[in-house]
Amino acid sequence: MNIILAIILAYLVGSIPTAYIFCKLLKGIDIREHGSGNVGATNVARTIGKGPGILVLFLDFLKGYASVSVLPAIFLGGMENKIVVVTMMGAAAIAGHIWTCFLKFKGGKGVATTAGVITGLAPVIILSCLIVWIIVFSVWRYISLASIVAALFLPVFALIFNK
Repeated sequence: MNIILAIILAYLVGSIPTAYIFCKLLKGIDIREHGSGNVGATNVARTIGKGPGILVLFLDFLKGYASVSVLPAIFLGGMENKIVVVTMMGAAAIAGHIWTCFLKFKGGKGVATTAGVITGLAPVIILSCLIVWIIVFSVWRYISLASIVAALFLPVFALIFNK
């Protein structure tokens, strides 16, 4: 029963629409009606400023990280071989961000939340992907391109580091 509860809670944590909440609180706007219409940190940064965008990015990252580090410690305790359940919790948090139950199942793209999950599960892989992201962004100045290229390198780094 704890496993099911933990996965559901991870989904709900991932579902917290931080971009929507911050835009409503700070500017009284629905972020889905501005910019790209996406409920994510990049759209927040473009629409209401870099500071709120960075805060949303951090909180979305934290949702993923907490789902694979904090929640398992609370719900799974000393359970042996819990990596499968923890991975399911991470996937639930990412799914919650992308398909949030709080906004009619339309959320963000899940990049920051995924980065948080991977940081909790395999930090060396996320650091490698971050280096790729920084290089691509430095050259082409597109967040989306840097994110896609870093995501493409993720399985490569997983193979290299045998994770």
